[in-house]
Amino acid sequence: MPTDTEVQPVVEMRGITIQFPGVLALDAVDFTLRAGEVHTLMGENGAGKSTLIKALTGVYPIDGGTITVAGESRIFRGTADAQTAGISTVYQEINLCTNLSVGENVMLGHEVRTLGRIDWRATHREAERYLETLGVRIDTHSLLGSHSIAVQQLVAISRAMVTDCTVLVLDEPTSSLDRGEVDQLFRVIRDLRDRGVAILFVTHFLDQVYEVSDRITVLRNGKLVGEYAASELSRGDLIAHMIGRALDDLAALSDTSRRQIDRESVPVLRAIGVGRKGVIEPVDLDVFEGEVVGIAGLLGSGRTELVRLVYGADRADSGRFEVDGGPARITTPRNAIDHRIAFSSENRREEGIIGDLTVAENIVLGIQARRGWLRKISHSEQSAIVSEYMTALDVRPADPNRAVRNLSGGNQQKVLLARWLATAPELIILDEPTRGIDVGAKADIQRKVADLSAQGLAVIFISSELEEVLRLAQRVVVMRDRRIIGELTSADIEVDDVIDFIAHQGQESMA
Repeated sequence: MPTDTEVQPVVEMRGITIQFPGVLALDAVDFTLRAGEVHTLMGENGAGKSTLIKALTGVYPIDGGTITVAGESRIFRGTADAQTAGISTVYQEINLCTNLSVGENVMLGHEVRTLGRIDWRATHREAERYLETLGVRIDTHSLLGSHSIAVQQLVAISRAMVTDCTVLVLDEPTSSLDRGEVDQLFRVIRDLRDRGVAILFVTHFLDQVYEVSDRITVLRNGKLVGEYAASELSRGDLIAHMIGRALDDLAALSDTSRRQIDRESVPVLRAIGVGRKGVIEPVDLDVFEGEVVGIAGLLGSGRTELVRLVYGADRADSGRFEVDGGPARITTPRNAIDHRIAFSSENRREEGIIGDLTVAENIVLGIQARRGWLRKISHSEQSAIVSEYMTALDVRPADPNRAVRNLSGGNQQKVLLARWLATAPELIILDEPTRGIDVGAKADIQRKVADLSAQGLAVIFISSELEEVLRLAQRVVVMRDRRIIGELTSADIEVDDVIDFIAHQGQESMA
């Protein structure tokens, strides 16, 4: 393979800056993509990956910097400009017409015409030819929607080839694929790379990064951390670059919140072989009274997918649940609430608070839902409940009649936590409860979680900040690539232990 200096860049992005109201999404980021390479873009949530891709594909205009494609300076005013420059994108959510045939999707906008009319026979022959170059042999007259997501991804790539793209952006293309389908897609990616196509690959699956990547660029908080040859960057170093800490700089955390948990007792919740095809592999999970179980793993490891199955927000298609030692049917959130399981979603704005309602109305919403809408909560009871939890969680300002949308992010999170605590749950699932909130509010929530668990509440706690997980949890379940790869239970766990575990545990079994 030619050296980097021998291969001219197909794409050069220099000093790319994009601002949104109150947010500097990209801060003078550089990115280089060469022909015949798979270049993976890595970073945690909010790192700027999607924003950089949208700058390259014409979705977002840039506020600063330059974009050069094939040696020519470009200003993209829309996606059509990027496509004209030879840049095509295949998104996680496939943007094809499932109600049309495979051939119609491949050739859409590029149909073969004779005397001004579409020659459908010739069009389908061309679609077959493009598909066969990717090793795909299917009936082009069949409905696209009748095929698997993996086949639809390959059809989308074939469509990109029709436009003679020189740059192919693959944004989370494996998120809904099983292992066999991933292997098929990677064969196609390698073939395209060998044919000189420059491929920009985005994924959260660590193993896949090293399976297919030639080069890795890491972003963090909208800034460039660095560009690395995949063969020269260890998994541990990659994770450290993503989260912003070097392994040897990570200090041991205090174990003052560590408590002995009686794991000989009956667990509050037991999940046995619970999974969902294409989402998460079957897992076993126990949570005991008074225990905080932390779930650690990079974004995309399956953390949220697991707890959504536990809460019934998504329905498991394998396995079973037990609550307090008895069989439990948990297929909807209603079932979970009936079993005294509460869930605070990571997406508090869309799946948590209701912005147009008051603080008080948001807090009592969970109790009202559990009782049923015909058994209205009296005004006096509502006032007592709201006052108790606003005081306990120090919600500011202390105005129960204020619209919750007018509160800060941290206080919105406290209101959401108050809602579920008011239902007196046995188990509460907290998915990124401190994301995007200030240090003071974060400390308040951490203290409250520690206090509640000491009083007997079982907690499943997810956070992208490993320090936070270790500060609160007595046991850490580690996930990678949609499966549990192990547990860490020692009171002496340090952050570098978890990073090393994520990076290396189970590699031998996947070799």
